[in-house]
Amino acid sequence: MIGSPAGTVVTDDAEIDSAEPITKRDRDRDYLELKRRVTQAGLLECQYLYYAWKIPSVVAMVAVSIAILVIFSSTLWIQMLNAVFLALTFTNLGFLGHDSGHRQMFKKARQNDWVLLGVGFLTGMTPSWWQDKHNTHHRAPNVIDVDGDIEVSLFAFSEEQALTMRGIGRLTVRHQAFLFYPLLTLTALSLLFGGIAYQIRKERMRYPVMEPVLVVAGLAAYLAVIFFFLGPWYGAAFIAVHRALGGVYMGSVFAPNHKGMPMLDEDTEMDFLHQQVLTARNVQGSPLADFWYGGLNYQIEHHLFPNMPRNNLKKSQVIVQAFCEEKGIAYHHTGVWQSHKEILGFLHDVSRPVRQKSKQISA
Repeated sequence: MIGSPAGTVVTDDAEIDSAEPITKRDRDRDYLELKRRVTQAGLLECQYLYYAWKIPSVVAMVAVSIAILVIFSSTLWIQMLNAVFLALTFTNLGFLGHDSGHRQMFKKARQNDWVLLGVGFLTGMTPSWWQDKHNTHHRAPNVIDVDGDIEVSLFAFSEEQALTMRGIGRLTVRHQAFLFYPLLTLTALSLLFGGIAYQIRKERMRYPVMEPVLVVAGLAAYLAVIFFFLGPWYGAAFIAVHRALGGVYMGSVFAPNHKGMPMLDEDTEMDFLHQQVLTARNVQGSPLADFWYGGLNYQIEHHLFPNMPRNNLKKSQVIVQAFCEEKGIAYHHTGVWQSHKEILGFLHDVSRPVRQKSKQISA
């Protein structure tokens, strides 16, 4: 088996593979062979019927939430439940945006972009910002100082990161295993304002006029509908519950994908196949898990084949896992609760030097 303990920082290719030397060309051939098997199984082909059902079903969830907001506007407890439902709905919209951003839905880029722009309008998230950030993550998962998903101001994912934290970040990192889930309530706001900052900086935007217009119009409509029908106090409570629970849901979906898996230095030499498999964790599938995670519980398969339609990821797992066993590559998959146990244990271990240093200072 090839791999390093979860959470360790890998600095040299020899730490990953101590068997007989295998050239990069051999490893590239391995990936091409795996892709050939997946392609022959028809798993990279567009799934139009699946998305012909999936897209309208999620849009229908939005319509149901708006209808509840309008019809039961004076009943607070119903609106709080509606806010919970909308958190579920927005995350599922995010899954659609994720799929379209990876060109999983249609062959033509423009058609996928229409879906992504629609998701941006409904959720307020800037499509180009998300694509830029997410594509960097796919190119360099768990690579320190490159992967934006491990460059979070309130958390540390290596001991080196933990020891360099200052201010409130140092306080949160010291107890990050306990604060992880509470702070996930800020995830939705982080995504929202991250996109707005990206627009203000006028960075690389695929649709520099349409994106800002759609995002601003969507946010204005969101606030107008909520405050018009619920008023200022009910409206504020609705938004707080919606955004906080949406952040927890989204964060709990993305955290098991890579958190607690081997970390890589920027100079680490590793081929695509090994990097994508060794830095990712799968969560065991079931009909409920597949819905809850939007297919991202098959994270290894998704990272190997980002443009594979969501409903084919489960089918490809059989091929990918067997191939990894054949090549002696560690393939990590576990249950839902175990995945979160691994994450919290990893966060606690990483922050230990900060706690020890604080004790030394206080002593």
